[in-house]
Amino acid sequence: MSGGTEPGGAAVPGGGYGLRGAAFSAAARELAENVAAAWRTGLDALLRGDYDGYGDRYGEEADRADYGGHGGDGHGSGDSSGGGTGSVDGSGHGGGERPVRQLREPAWGPEPAAMLAAAPDPPAAGAPSATPPAPRRPLPAGGPTTVDAEVRGAFTPVLPDAGLGAPALEALLGYLPDHTVRPAHPHTVGHLHCPPDPVAVAADQLVAALNPSQDSWDQAAATAVIESCVLEEFGALAFGAPGAGSVTSGGTESNHLALLLARDRALARRFEVDPAQSGIPAAAAGRLRILSSAVAHFSLARAAAQLGLGEQAVVPVPVDDGHRLDPAELARAADRIAERGETLAAVVATAGSTDAGAIDPLADCARVARAHGAWFHVDAAYGGGLLLSDVRRPLLDGIGQADSASVDLHKFGWQPIPAGLLLIRDPHGLDAIARSVAYLSDLDDEEAGYPNLLARSLRTTRRADAVKILAACRHHGRDGYTAMIESCFAQAAHAAAAIEAHPALELALRPALTTVLFRYRAEHGDPDRVNAVLRRRLLATGTAVLGRTRLPGAGGRPGGPGSLRLKLTLLRPQTTPADLDALLALVADAGAECDVPGS
Repeated sequence: MSGGTEPGGAAVPGGGYGLRGAAFSAAARELAENVAAAWRTGLDALLRGDYDGYGDRYGEEADRADYGGHGGDGHGSGDSSGGGTGSVDGSGHGGGERPVRQLREPAWGPEPAAMLAAAPDPPAAGAPSATPPAPRRPLPAGGPTTVDAEVRGAFTPVLPDAGLGAPALEALLGYLPDHTVRPAHPHTVGHLHCPPDPVAVAADQLVAALNPSQDSWDQAAATAVIESCVLEEFGALAFGAPGAGSVTSGGTESNHLALLLARDRALARRFEVDPAQSGIPAAAAGRLRILSSAVAHFSLARAAAQLGLGEQAVVPVPVDDGHRLDPAELARAADRIAERGETLAAVVATAGSTDAGAIDPLADCARVARAHGAWFHVDAAYGGGLLLSDVRRPLLDGIGQADSASVDLHKFGWQPIPAGLLLIRDPHGLDAIARSVAYLSDLDDEEAGYPNLLARSLRTTRRADAVKILAACRHHGRDGYTAMIESCFAQAAHAAAAIEAHPALELALRPALTTVLFRYRAEHGDPDRVNAVLRRRLLATGTAVLGRTRLPGAGGRPGGPGSLRLKLTLLRPQTTPADLDALLALVADAGAECDVPGS
C-alpha cells in the first residue's frame, strides 16, 4: 500500500486507513470493499452452513445484509417484526400462539412430560427453508499429513518480504471453509464443539472492530458494564442472586481460578496466612486435599499442580454405573482426610462429565463440603448451559449451594470460542485477586467512581467476550434456548434408541445429557482396535468426526482392554433423525470394512 491521508491532507507512509473519513489508498479501499462484500455474502452463507460455491460468491452482492433471515414470518429477527425467537441458524419461532410437539421417546421409557417443546411455525408457501443446507463435508479428507502440506504450501512464508495485499485475505477466505473442521455439519459430533450462533458471531465482529480491552474502564466503558450485566444475571440464574464472576477462556481457566480461591481460603482458615503475600507455608505442604469424581475433568489435577498443591492433592471419588459421584464414598473420603489431620480445601462436583454427561448429586456434595468447611465448586462447563432452559434447569438442583461454578457458553450456548464464565456466589469472592495499578486503576480514580476491572480476572488484557453473550441471549431469550436444548436432548434419545436397535452397534449407557457412548460390535478383530481404526477411517475420508474415549473401570478407575467407545456429542439443534440414522449407517459400514480376521 502506498499510504493514506490524514484529515488534514498529510500523507501517512504505509497507512492506507485513518480516522474520521481519511482517504484510503486505492489498494486499501479495494481490500475494504472486498472484506465488506465477503461479509455480506460468503461469510453469511458460511455461518449458515452453506459451503457450496463459497469462493465463487466472494465479492458478489448479498440477497440479505444481516442475520435476521425472514423477519416478517418469525424465522429470525432481522427486525422486530418477526415477533419471535430465533435459533442458531437465524430460524426460530414466530409470534403469537405456537403449537407443541411430543418429542421422540427413547426405547427404555418415556421422557419427562417437560419434553414438550414449542415447534417452529411452518414457513409460508414459497418461503425459504428455515433449516440451512449443511456443509459438504465435516472436515477435509486426507488426514493430518495432507492438510499440513497444503497449508504450508499455500500460506508460507507467514511474513513475506513484500506484502501480498488483498489476495492474501482472499486466499484464506477461499481455502479455509473447505479445509477446516465444520461444527455446522450434522456429522461433526466428536467434541463439545458447537456451531456458532450467527448473532453472537456478528457481535464478536463488532468487538473485533472496536477492540476494547477489559483491563481498565478507560479502554472499555460500555463493554465493562455489559460484562457486569452478564455476570450478574448468570449469577442470579445459578445462585438466586447476583454474586461476583469472571469471563474466562473456558472451563480450564474457570476451574483454575476456583481452586485458587479454595486454596487461599483453606490456608487462611487452617494456617492463618495469606498465600498471596507469603506463599504456601511449609506446614501446609502436601496437606491440602481436593475431592472430585474419578471421571472429573483433567484440568483439576493440572490446576492443583500449578497452584503448588501437586496433582496428588486431587483425590478421586468412585462413581456409580452412570458415572455419577457416589455421595457415600465422598463422605467417607472426607472423613478419612480429617482423621489424618489434613485439610479438605475443596469438593468439586461435575455437572456434565465430558464423556457421559453425568451430573453428580450436587446437593449431597454441598452437604459434605459444608460439614468440613471446604469450598464447594461445581464444574458445569458442559451442563451449566442448562441454566438457559426452562425445562432442564432442575437437573442442576443444588448448584445454588456452590461457592463457585464454571459455565461454558461455547458448548450449550452456541457462542464462538471462547465464552466461559466463572460464577462466584459471594459478591466479594474475587477481592483476593484485585490489584490497584497506577496506570490502570489508581485509588483516587476508584474513589471518583471509575471501577477497577483488575478484580475480574487473572488476565490483564482481555477481549469483551460478554458482548456476544449479551447479543445472543437478548436475541433468543429463554424460550429460544429452551427449544434448542430440547432439540439436542431429543437427538440423544433418538440416537440411543437407534443404536440399541442396530444389530452391529452397542450402546454403552443411557445418555444423561447429549452425549451418546457406543461401539461397533466387532466379530473378527479386537474391538478396541476395530473401533479406533473405523473412526480414523471416517476422519481420513472427510466423512465424519466421531469422539472416542474409554469407559472407566470399577469405581471410576481407568478402563482396560475392551473399554474403548465411540462418542456422539450432539450440539447442533438443526440435526434431524435422518441425519443421525445416516451417520450411524456410515459407522456400521466402516466397522464392517475394518472388522476382518487379524484386525
